[in-house]
Amino acid sequence: MEVILYSVKNGVAHIVLNRPEKYNSFNLEMALALQKRLDEAEQDSAVRCILLSGSGKAFCAGQDLGESADPSQLDFEQILKERYNPIVLKIRNMEKPVVCGVNGVAAGAGANLALAGDIVIAKESAAFIQAFINIGLIPDCGGTFMLPRLVGAARAMALCITGEKVSAADAAGMGMICRAVSDERFEEECTAMAERLASLPTRGIALTKKLLNESFSNTLEQQLEQEMRLQVEAGKTNDFKEGVSAFMQKRKPAFQGN
Repeated sequence: MEVILYSVKNGVAHIVLNRPEKYNSFNLEMALALQKRLDEAEQDSAVRCILLSGSGKAFCAGQDLGESADPSQLDFEQILKERYNPIVLKIRNMEKPVVCGVNGVAAGAGANLALAGDIVIAKESAAFIQAFINIGLIPDCGGTFMLPRLVGAARAMALCITGEKVSAADAAGMGMICRAVSDERFEEECTAMAERLASLPTRGIALTKKLLNESFSNTLEQQLEQEMRLQVEAGKTNDFKEGVSAFMQKRKPAFQGN
C-alpha cells in the first residue's frame, strides 16, 4: 500500500497521508514520500495548488512511536532534521498555495504540520492537540513558531503546556485555522477552495506568501520596501495584464499563472 497517495486534477495536486491503520502517524517511509511528492508538485507546471489531507478517521497522529522497539531511544535530532523540518520548510517556502484539509484528529507533529498550510479547513468533528507534553516532549514541527502568531502568546502557551484538545469550531474561532465545515461538506469545500486558488494568479499568490512570511521578522520600513519591490515584479506578470484587461472589459479574468 502506498503511504502517500498522489493525483493531479484541475490544477490541484491531491496529496493524501495514507497509513489509516496508524492514524496516519509518520514513519520514515511516509515522511520521505511526502517530501518527494511536495517536490513533485512544486516542479510540475500543471500544478497551481496543493491539497494535503489524510485517509481514514485521522489527519495525522504525529510521530509513530511504534517505529522503534524502544521509543525512548528515538533519535529526535535525526528525525526532525531529516523528516519534519524539511516538510515544514517545503510547505512554507513553496511558491504555490497549500491547503490543508484536516479530516480528523491532528495531534502532535500532525497538528503543526496542518498549521503550516496557507489555508486550513477542518471537519467539524476534527480536533487539534499539542500532545507532546503528555509524553514529556516539547512542540516541534514549527508549532512554537506558528501557534503564537495564529492565536497569541498566552493561548499558545496554554495549549502547548496543557495538551488540551481543541475542537475544529474553537480552532476557527481563535484564528488557528481558516474555517470548520460540516463533515458532509468537507471534501467539497476543500476541493472548491483548492481549485479556486489554482485558478487565481499563481505568481501573485507566491509573492503574497513570501511577503507574509517575511513580515514576521521585518521592520515596517523593511516590509514597505519589500512590498514595493515585489509589486514591481507582480506588475510585470501576464496575469496582471489579464486582470486589468478583464476589469476594463467587464469580464471574468482567465489567469494562466504567469
